[in-house]
Amino acid sequence: MQKLTILGSTGSIGVSTLDVVRRHPERYRVLALCAHRQVDKLFEQCIEFQPRFAVVGDAELATRLRTRLAAAGCTTAVEHGPEALCRLASLPEVDAVMAAIVGAAGLEPTLAAVRAGKKVLLANKEALVMAGAVFIRAVAESGATLLPIDSEHNAIFQSLPADYRGDMAVSGVSGLLLTASGGPFRKTPVADLVAVTPDQACAHPKWSMGRKISVDSATMMNKGLEMIEARWLFNVPAENIQVVIHPQSVVHSLVQYVDGSVLAELGNPDMRTPIAHALAYPERIASGVAPLDLFAVAQLEFERPDFARFPCLALAYRALKAGGSAPATLNAANEVAVEAFLDGRIGFTEIAPLIATVLDALPAGEVTTLAEVLAADRAARELAGQIVAERASAGAAVIGVA
Repeated sequence: MQKLTILGSTGSIGVSTLDVVRRHPERYRVLALCAHRQVDKLFEQCIEFQPRFAVVGDAELATRLRTRLAAAGCTTAVEHGPEALCRLASLPEVDAVMAAIVGAAGLEPTLAAVRAGKKVLLANKEALVMAGAVFIRAVAESGATLLPIDSEHNAIFQSLPADYRGDMAVSGVSGLLLTASGGPFRKTPVADLVAVTPDQACAHPKWSMGRKISVDSATMMNKGLEMIEARWLFNVPAENIQVVIHPQSVVHSLVQYVDGSVLAELGNPDMRTPIAHALAYPERIASGVAPLDLFAVAQLEFERPDFARFPCLALAYRALKAGGSAPATLNAANEVAVEAFLDGRIGFTEIAPLIATVLDALPAGEVTTLAEVLAADRAARELAGQIVAERASAGAAVIGVA
């Protein structure tokens, strides 16, 4: 019986994780559920799964949830704040942690789980984007097991040799191919992107995701962040990672070998597949996902990404090659830009120029500690926020690239 802490239980990954857990009550016990502000959904999860602990974002929400649970006869203890997240991610009795908090907020509790030597199911790509060297060093020092949940990285994990230890030459690996759906605007005329609304950007053609991740998919920043994550997960340099647009979202990623072989993992676009794989690894369990019907798919398409259409992808390559604090700067500026777009404060086509301006203004510096990573994150957020505010005060003038 594995005891689980689920960081981000009310998001799409958390909900999918609980669906897999629900199918295997003999294998998994939920010890802690952690959310931010979705108290109603977290209440329902606590009633069903009866975790020992629940965490929300602040004291007011904690009081509200605590009162409702007590009235329902549920004994779950309610805590709040970042310190509680870190504590419940590293409890001695926890066997595995699903790290599914979106954005930089997930970095510290995920790192706490790693440092405690847990089996970490990594759905928070920002942990490796922001602090790749720090994170991987902590994995090596603690003996934690790191299993990727992003469908692309899970596909690569499954397609690599079972004994792969980060040495491409020894394993005969020549490169990684990260697939991308292309999002909702793959065929939209570039000139029309200026009028894109948040609802349009969040209408993903294949995957059901949260709004922030959906916008990242529409700009292909999501794929850029995944590329940086892949560099750290598999110890593969940027020049050996290629992004491939694959609109059917059936081939989830591929590994190229020096002998000319290309191995891929295929399946229906449903996050329960990689979640079930990681939860049970090295075994296999039912996920609830329907088998792939190749006759229904019929055709698989692959295209090169257009950097003019997807400038955020080019910015991610730039940040990865620059190294140091650049990926943390990229991620922070993107989070501010996406939030501003979703709030109607900037346009869709202003996301990439804002990020580029921040990257230009904050050259990459060396980061060897978590404190340095967080300092780079703060600096980028402050600058990006200033740019958005100045834009508003100037009457919504277009943001230019420095």
